[in-house]
Amino acid sequence: MSKGNRGFGSSLTEGLDDEELDASAPSESIMASRSQTLARLATGKVVTDRTEWVDPLRCRPWRLHNRDIDHLDEETCRDLIDAFLSAKKQRIPAIVRRLQNDPDHDFEIIAGVRRWWTVQWLRAHHHPDFEYLVTIQHVSDEEAFRVSDIENRSRKDISDWERAKEYMRALNEFYDGSQSEMAEHLKISRSWLSRLLDVARLPDEIVDAFADTHDITVRVARDVKPLAGDPRALALMAAEGKSIRDERADLGTRLSGPEIAKRLVRSTVAKAKESGGEVILKAGNGKPMLRYSRSARSGLTLRVVPKSGASVDEVLAAIRGLIAE
Repeated sequence: MSKGNRGFGSSLTEGLDDEELDASAPSESIMASRSQTLARLATGKVVTDRTEWVDPLRCRPWRLHNRDIDHLDEETCRDLIDAFLSAKKQRIPAIVRRLQNDPDHDFEIIAGVRRWWTVQWLRAHHHPDFEYLVTIQHVSDEEAFRVSDIENRSRKDISDWERAKEYMRALNEFYDGSQSEMAEHLKISRSWLSRLLDVARLPDEIVDAFADTHDITVRVARDVKPLAGDPRALALMAAEGKSIRDERADLGTRLSGPEIAKRLVRSTVAKAKESGGEVILKAGNGKPMLRYSRSARSGLTLRVVPKSGASVDEVLAAIRGLIAE
């Protein structure tokens, strides 16, 4: 996640080792410590069956896994490929559960899809002896979600978009849409959960402006989401999004996520000049929200109009847009 949420799950993930970060530690102690930590946090008791090597073709990702498989390739998995080749094996086991009534697969991957992809890539590229190391657990769907979340919460290679979509599915399926209940179960703050879910709640008109959904971060959603609830502002951002897509198609222009967010926010600015060079910036409800002026001598001067009906997020998003101009 973002650096601004440093405390998000940091204490919960103590003792969880990354494949490439702990290449010198004994495999047995790593697996034992990791499995016990995950089990304690997810269910409060030992749920591990056993750890073994299996054929990756007999495994399939769980339907609620948090990886965007379309983004897994040699480049995004290069660190694991190199780590596996260096150790001549996978050192940290994936978390799976046994399947029933599936003739094509024996296991369902709860956490470790990227490791699963890497083993298959190696087998297809001159290393056919590589197998997939898994720890088999007996867990319910809700427990499986928490196990997956605990293992992956601190990983920087999972985008805000992937995590937000996973959380949104879990919110509706396991917690009856209650963010308070979900935050309590996951031991995270309700405010952070709300900001993360805002990423998944962005309307399609906004999402379509981005060449890669992985560029849609919590910060991007924070800037854009407050304006997306107003039909007029959403229409303006949709039109700007189309312009961004056209530029990308015609000119090959590739903007970063924050750059696209700035353009979308700027497109909603409704300016009406007053005497003295002051400019009114209107809120989504059409009422004056900010008054500002610019000069070479004093720079940007602005005043927040009281009782505009605008939310704090809408005002702050507008101010960020003015500063970015």
